[in-house]
Amino acid sequence: MTTSRTTTGRRLGRVASWSSAVAVAALTATALVGCTDHHEPAVANTYGSLPSWLATIPADTDGVLTGTAAHPALTSEGDTVRVRLGDGSTLFATVTGPVVPGEGLPHQGETTTCTWTVSLRRATHSVPVSLADMTTIDQLGNVYRLAPVAGHPAPPAVLEPGQRASFEVRTVMKVGEGVLRWAPDGSHVLAEWDFEVEND
Repeated sequence: MTTSRTTTGRRLGRVASWSSAVAVAALTATALVGCTDHHEPAVANTYGSLPSWLATIPADTDGVLTGTAAHPALTSEGDTVRVRLGDGSTLFATVTGPVVPGEGLPHQGETTTCTWTVSLRRATHSVPVSLADMTTIDQLGNVYRLAPVAGHPAPPAVLEPGQRASFEVRTVMKVGEGVLRWAPDGSHVLAEWDFEVEND
């Protein structure tokens, strides 16, 4: 009897001690959790400000440039220019190209035939249009005259308000960099489009 009671007492004592230990551990964990800050410090979503020596990027990078005699617009082929003539009239002009033949041929010459598409629209007044006022120039300074493409619509002699015109022009020029220029008054270049002539 005594031995049985002693064994039972020991078992009860162990259970009580184990329960106390578990309770103390649970209370300690709860206390530690309460003391721990679960909020991660805020991390900025940026890498900081740009260096002061970098040039400021204008907000209207993709905007339409305005070309005047005092400040001709220089842009890339495919972009649109608001051309402002000396009398205050304006129109929008877009040049795409050049398109060249013979890409991928085993022999590539130093010159190739180049074709551009010129689109004019939104004239505020009647604007004379002449291919004699459009030229290209290569990286060596050689100037090339443009001609209409046979079988395609010719440019109008005058672009009237509300009228849209799209026509193709062509010349043979040197492979490399170039610029297509338009001087609507015959003497002052108001708009320029740079391009690359490639035939490889």
